Amino acid sequence: MPDKVADASAIAAVLFAEDGAVTMAEALRGHTLHVPRILEFELTNVAWKRGRRFPQRAQEFEDALEDLARWPLQFRPIDRRAVLRIAWVTGLTAYDASYVWLARHLGVPLVTLDKKLAAHAETF
Repeated sequence: MPDKVADASAIAAVLFAEDGAVTMAEALRGHTLHVPRILEFELTNVAWKRGRRFPQRAQEFEDALEDLARWPLQFRPIDRRAVLRIAWVTGLTAYDASYVWLARHLGVPLVTLDKKLAAHAETF
């Protein structure tokens, strides 16, 4: 199966059992997943937000983060200048632009729940 780039929304859906988890799990299963290094920080922030919103489930979110170590993730460096240019052209954040750049650089699909990000990944 071909490699893919997965963004934080796709992985968070599966890790934290959010809407779209089944769809994202199917899209990611069996693939080597390439991600920019920012992913860990983004997912930690998602866990923090969920824990603040649902304090009774904070341990569950913390444990889910640890499950990330078992995922077939390849943390990849990015070209900061190229990411910045993509962000300027598309209006995406630099975080989101890093996923677009990585997918384009590797020539593989981007898996995301973010419709705006998906649209830019297909057209950029």
